Amino acid sequence: MAAGASRVVNVAADEKTPSYEQAREELTEVVRRLETGGLTLEQSIELWERGEKLAAVCEEWLQGARVKLAAAMARRSEPGSGHADDAPF
Repeated sequence: MAAGASRVVNVAADEKTPSYEQAREELTEVVRRLETGGLTLEQSIELWERGEKLAAVCEEWLQGARVKLAAAMARRSEPGSGHADDAPF
């Protein structure tokens, strides 16, 4: 799982990479434009490719969040942590 954590660092460190929220918002707009139609085939393909890249960015952010959550939950359940019987919320 350490590899996933490094992916988050890579995403977060790259100033050109949008935040999860920015990528999701732009992806939503791409989908809306594709569903609306009226685009040339070339425009549609360009939008589709942009959407694929944005979806990959979102997946990287989500995978990083999963890794962080799993690590936090593992620390909570370690013997001697004093939190093994606590509910997560």
